[in-house]
Amino acid sequence: MIRCGITGFNGNLGKTFLKINSNLRFIKFKGDIRKKVQVEKWIKSNEFDLVVHFAALVPISVVNKKYKNAVNINYFGTKYLVDAIIKYNKKISWFFFSSTSHVYPHKNYKIKEKLKAKPSSKYGKTKLLAENYIIRKLGRANINFCIGRIFSILDNKNKDFFLSSLLKKINNKKKSIYLTNYNHRRDFLTTDQISRIIGHLWRKKTLGIINIGSGIKTDLRDLATFFAKKKNKKVSFGYNKPTCLVADISKLKKTDFKVRKLNLKRFSNYI
Repeated sequence: MIRCGITGFNGNLGKTFLKINSNLRFIKFKGDIRKKVQVEKWIKSNEFDLVVHFAALVPISVVNKKYKNAVNINYFGTKYLVDAIIKYNKKISWFFFSSTSHVYPHKNYKIKEKLKAKPSSKYGKTKLLAENYIIRKLGRANINFCIGRIFSILDNKNKDFFLSSLLKKINNKKKSIYLTNYNHRRDFLTTDQISRIIGHLWRKKTLGIINIGSGIKTDLRDLATFFAKKKNKKVSFGYNKPTCLVADISKLKKTDFKVRKLNLKRFSNYI
């Protein structure tokens, strides 16, 4: 059975990836990614066919408050992992790094991978630091890697993510809801879809940087209105400067993966 090293397996995406890709034999990193010694011990003690690196500090609101810790986890944790793979001459056939669309600047058009990175958040900055290290070090070591720039995840149940935060506001006793900072367009996928895409990229041995998104622009106000109606609530919005982060998925499509459009009805039971 194919041996897959995995970090961040307790996160929402990590848990789903384990379930969706049960054909792999997972070797889990159970230590602290910030501890170089622990990372080195894990790499030295195991043999891997591939490594999937999910461990990270998110979301943006948390990173803004704990930026130093975010750098330690998102950048230095990745550095320790890459250095250990090279140090112990691990001939893995594929290394996957879960990055983010936040390495891009906001644009009103679909973003291609070749767009010059200019992080739109502190979270994006930490991920870009890690990306650059992977490209430089694994490239020189001739180790195959894939950097997946993941756009927005709709079904993350963490209280600081979009949907959970929205539903908390909707599930109050007020008949009408006033929302601010919702005039944005994003590109949403579910953890299930993302996990299937990453598994597909592994089977195709896709290399380099690739956008992981739907390629569909979704207005946050439309999502808020959809869920508010489910609770018979009236919703109104304050004005804010709009932003847009939507993927051009031409490269993903060339791998023969078909991204299905989100069916919001499946999220009705979240209310």
